[in-house]
Amino acid sequence: SVSFSALVSHSIEDFVAAGAPRSAPRTTGAPPPSSGPGEFGDNGFHVFSFWKAEYVWIPHGTLLDGSPLMTTLRPHATEILHVKPVDPSRPQYVGSDLHFSCGFEVKTFEWSDKSVRVILKNDYKKCGSVYLFLPERVGIDRASVHVCGRPSRFETVARPSIGPDAHQGRVIRVGVEIVANGEEDDGEVSIKW
Repeated sequence: SVSFSALVSHSIEDFVAAGAPRSAPRTTGAPPPSSGPGEFGDNGFHVFSFWKAEYVWIPHGTLLDGSPLMTTLRPHATEILHVKPVDPSRPQYVGSDLHFSCGFEVKTFEWSDKSVRVILKNDYKKCGSVYLFLPERVGIDRASVHVCGRPSRFETVARPSIGPDAHQGRVIRVGVEIVANGEEDDGEVSIKW
């Protein structure tokens, strides 16, 4: 077993501002940087494993009380974890299997009460998936998904019960293929409900 607790402070600081890297523009009118209602980490943490492309929600207190985050690795194996505090009140970018930094691949991340739009960097051809957290209130069952301008689908990978009030949410996976052809919608993921 290997302890990953040392990764937490760096990863959370890099991604807490807007659900995307600090270098990514935010939508006008977005709320100030926050981890949601209450104190930092009150609602737990999103943990995305890059190499395994797996998501897990870690409850509040698990990482804040000094308890290490443990996983078993095979000999000579490595793992990269993207860890960020949950904000159950808004959509969040959880990560992807497109770039090991789990955020470097994002050009912009925008959201409103009725949509989420992720624009990925499209300089190179790549194929993979992005993972997004959506609060349950958004009505995801009737959402329309478009990837690179074409109708697409999503898969629910987790339905965590988040925070002390047990807010419901979903983590979804959306497949993406970037063709690097210079078209305006290449690398764009759009979800509307």
